[in-house]
Amino acid sequence: MTTSTVTLSMARRFNASDKVVYEAWANPDLMKKWLFTTESTNQVTNNSLRAGGSWEIVDRREGVDYRAVGEYLELKPPHKLMFSFKMPQFNDLEDRITVWISMVQNSCEMAFVQEITVPHEEGWTEEDVKRTGTEFSEESRKGWSLMFENLKQLVETE
Repeated sequence: MTTSTVTLSMARRFNASDKVVYEAWANPDLMKKWLFTTESTNQVTNNSLRAGGSWEIVDRREGVDYRAVGEYLELKPPHKLMFSFKMPQFNDLEDRITVWISMVQNSCEMAFVQEITVPHEEGWTEEDVKRTGTEFSEESRKGWSLMFENLKQLVETE
């Protein structure tokens, strides 16, 4: 299968410490409250927080389970997480996500980069590749923006 990669970059600032924000990415009980949707729809959150360890979230929406899985590639608490991301029910393609967390004065800045793997269909033109990459990136941006709002609520009330 032919693929290309499109990079999505986002940044957020939180009135919280780097340790609190890192913990929200790393602790399954906290992940369940914001990552992918909400605590009310997340059915399963598991992780083995170490390089080479795996993570999994199963989210149930309108009776359908959506499963996201990956492997931790690099962890530097409380400043960096790098992990793979895929949703096996849709395809075998894997994205890479890197999160950098740093204190800036009394708040925490989070930089987020997702390297999105875009599948190509046979006969696609350069224009098709570009358009689809933009669509994938915009859909991911919308989803992460909603999640980061939930993350903000979580870490700023801790």
